[in-house]
Amino acid sequence: MGLRLLACLFHLPTAVIYGSLSLFVSILHNVFLLYYVDTFVSVYKIDKLSFWIGETVFLIWNSLNDPLFGWLSDRVFLSTQQPGAEISSPEVVLKRLRALSHNGPLFAISFLAFWVAWAHPGLQFLLCLCMYDSFLTMVDLHHNALLADLAVSAKDRTSLNFYCSLFSAIGSLSVFMSYAVWNKEDFFSFRIFCVVLALCSIVGFTLSTQLLRQRFEADGKAKWDQESTLKELYIEKLSVPQEKRITLAEYLQQLSRHRNFLWFVCMNLVQVFHCHFNSNFFPLFLEHLLSDQISVSTGSFLLGVSYIAPHLNNLYFLSLCRRCGVYAVVRGLFFLKLALSVVMLLAGPDQVYLLCIFIASNRVFTEGTCKLLNLVVTDLVDEDLVLNRRKQAASALLFGMVALVTKPGQTFAPLIGTWLLCAYTGYDIFQRNPLSNVVSAQPKLESAAALEPTLRQGCFYLLVFVPITCAVLQLLSWSQFSLHGKRLQMVKAQRQSLTQGRAPEVKTI
Repeated sequence: MGLRLLACLFHLPTAVIYGSLSLFVSILHNVFLLYYVDTFVSVYKIDKLSFWIGETVFLIWNSLNDPLFGWLSDRVFLSTQQPGAEISSPEVVLKRLRALSHNGPLFAISFLAFWVAWAHPGLQFLLCLCMYDSFLTMVDLHHNALLADLAVSAKDRTSLNFYCSLFSAIGSLSVFMSYAVWNKEDFFSFRIFCVVLALCSIVGFTLSTQLLRQRFEADGKAKWDQESTLKELYIEKLSVPQEKRITLAEYLQQLSRHRNFLWFVCMNLVQVFHCHFNSNFFPLFLEHLLSDQISVSTGSFLLGVSYIAPHLNNLYFLSLCRRCGVYAVVRGLFFLKLALSVVMLLAGPDQVYLLCIFIASNRVFTEGTCKLLNLVVTDLVDEDLVLNRRKQAASALLFGMVALVTKPGQTFAPLIGTWLLCAYTGYDIFQRNPLSNVVSAQPKLESAAALEPTLRQGCFYLLVFVPITCAVLQLLSWSQFSLHGKRLQMVKAQRQSLTQGRAPEVKTI
């Protein structure tokens, strides 16, 4: 029985195994996003200054580690001619899989460090965030880079992304289960739940990467045997001029001339901000806009659906991408976000059912757009390879450079959101009794209950004006992006011709 199961696993399609890696990230990351702020603010009682210091340091490290790790991983691929033997595709893939097999389990272990108080809250907050993000960055960089390295055609990449979305949706079920064990007063059950999730992630990363490595080690060995045979027959490669490797400054100069890259990161910075704004303030919107209108079970259902539906919805979006192209689908989602926000603004905060639909759909469509943007980055990888005539696509490095510009949106979201809310209503989430600040700023006869409408109105304006502003900025920048249609087809054709042109190199006598 065990041998039969192993045989079935070994014969799984590569796209399925690749997609399963998303499962072992999402079961942990969704729980992290939902509970880490609440844990440190409500359970560990972190003070406001320590929270802001931690988020500021995290902002810097979160932005720098992506290009740093990408540079360390892919700098060997940047020059147009490599000294010595050519780097083959199986060897590139194996390098990424080895990185995933090491960093995946470490990512799971770093996840556990949040849920036990082992240092001063401010120090633990800073160390946990930086350690967790470091391993998550390594996992995300190499997993996303494989999307560009395993396939070139839009159809194959869409298939890989399809399985990522499917497994991410399954991983989001951890949010439903976490709701049953979450208790600020008694943390024991939640800690056991997190340990079980981490163990599942460790086993999954180890098994999936091992299966993929066995598959590509066989391909690499076949290529090595072919080259050895050719050498025995005195068939040698043509000598090629050696060229020094490109420095970081030269690479940055190349990127500064990459027009589509610049417009994309402008749009994606706003998208990352909006995604994390929704994640951070979703519970707050439920509490102050809907808590007295809907039951607890309905609130938990909305919360769970908001994490699972984006991945399921993305399966439909990917089918649209096959027919219409990623550019058109993303543009349509921006228009949809703008239209829904304007309708909600005109309807007002008293339309309960419409408000429920808007809060859920706002997160669903925003997260769905984020999932599609990896396909756009892989197209930018192709264009970068063609424009700069690289020997091998530096996919992890380009994903890292995108993150360098866009990751600050992840930290700006809670900082700007809490500042706007406090500036408009006087509500401070760091106070043990936040509404007391609102009351103190008003005549003494007024009570906290009487001032709740002011907070509710502030939450509503925050809910609708943030997506309206984001949608307008994104439509302006996305209209300047030209890597679609005939230009995209031309870039892919050139990359495929470059890839195919390298294979016969060793056959020249």
